[in-house]
Amino acid sequence: MSHTTSERRCALVTGATQGIGLAIAERLAAAGHDLVLHGIEPDEAGATIAARVAAAAGVRAAYVRADLADAEAAAGLVTRASAALRSPDVLVNNAGIQHTSPIESFPIDRWHAIVAINLSAAFFTMRAAVPAMRSRGFGRIVNIASVHGLVASVNKAAYLAAKHGVVGLSKGVALETAAQGITVNCICPGWTDTPIIAPQIEARAAQFGGDRAAGIRELLREKQPNLTLLPPARIGDVAVFLASDAAAGITGIALPVDGGWTAQ
Repeated sequence: MSHTTSERRCALVTGATQGIGLAIAERLAAAGHDLVLHGIEPDEAGATIAARVAAAAGVRAAYVRADLADAEAAAGLVTRASAALRSPDVLVNNAGIQHTSPIESFPIDRWHAIVAINLSAAFFTMRAAVPAMRSRGFGRIVNIASVHGLVASVNKAAYLAAKHGVVGLSKGVALETAAQGITVNCICPGWTDTPIIAPQIEARAAQFGGDRAAGIRELLREKQPNLTLLPPARIGDVAVFLASDAAAGITGIALPVDGGWTAQ
């Protein structure tokens, strides 16, 4: 699909320099979107990633660095993205961190950081992006939640609270914007092949003499019936669909992409 620059929609993707976020950025670019990639890498490194994504798809791209644990930085991200390229028609809140620990020993600083990055930052970016979307009569907000926005696992108190919060927040904003050409949806991935779960895979692999494949099978056996780590590109494909005109009638959903996890 080729678009002139004036026809192209612009997408802002948070946490877009690796894993699911990068896959979403690459898929959106391939579908003809200009892009603002957000990350925490130094400007030069981030700009290199953005340039690579742009060149591969023949679109424009920019990079904006921000620490989304900082409320002021999160609140200003959409304005900075608009200055770097233009106001986003599509907003993908993907940035997230994880920490696992029993509740009684869960570090308070990790609680605050996870809630700030995984939940509050999505509130701030949505709050900033919606007015321009309303004025254009078009907007697509895709929040990357998790199966842990729908169901629970042990030792993930902060992640569960934040991801369940994202699902609820998205439903509310979907209702507020439903008559204005804006959709707000969540994607709820299961186990996906990204750096965020590497520590959990390594811990399982250690039980099998460091065999990563065995560690992955053991990790997935408890939860994910297809026994396959999802490629991040599959999440990217779903994001492209939800950002498209074809998904105009879909708003306020939390869509599992989880190999059957939440069917159990």
